[in-house]
Amino acid sequence: MSHPDALMQAAADHLVAVDPAFGPIVATSPLCTLGRTDNQPDTHFASLVKSVIAQQLSTKVADTLTARLTAALEGDVSPTKVLALDEEAMRAAGLSRAKTRTIKGLATAMHSGDLDIDAALAHDDEHRLRSELTALWGIGRWTAEMFEMFTLHRLDVWPVGDLAMRRGWAQLHGLAGDPGARAMDPWGEPLRPYRSVAAWYCWRVVDGDNPSW
Repeated sequence: MSHPDALMQAAADHLVAVDPAFGPIVATSPLCTLGRTDNQPDTHFASLVKSVIAQQLSTKVADTLTARLTAALEGDVSPTKVLALDEEAMRAAGLSRAKTRTIKGLATAMHSGDLDIDAALAHDDEHRLRSELTALWGIGRWTAEMFEMFTLHRLDVWPVGDLAMRRGWAQLHGLAGDPGARAMDPWGEPLRPYRSVAAWYCWRVVDGDNPSW
């Protein structure tokens, strides 16, 4: 789903109205690009694999490892291909044992139907998918939130577990050091229903115009 510029402008205006600290970064940045379709994996599975690889890594390193794994899979990042690829080949692509195990487990769950993303998205509970994803070994809140933001394009996700986002927030608000996830959780409340957009601007403070997001 691509979000119209008018909605992204309304989101930016809302952030500045409720938290003027966002004024400078909003004024010097383009409109939030959450919802764009370029540079995004073609399938939900491929997107989740990319998020798993990105856990606790820089964007540059994560992109390199994703490209290596994609090459090992002959361009087909699918549950079937991952299950057919031996763990040694995944390790040779640079993946840790933990990430190899997580991606294999995700492939098994989606191939067997134990994880049905479409069914979870159709559920009345908007957090159903996050619950099902985080029930899998190696997939935590951060991975689920990145999927919600960059694949499902949800605008009200608050990824306080992301260190770069917290650093951006700290710089915007003149805070010394990392405020921590627990402290930041309630700080996002006034930013609803555009917390994802707030996080995006926080990332821009730290990473600038990063083409990966």
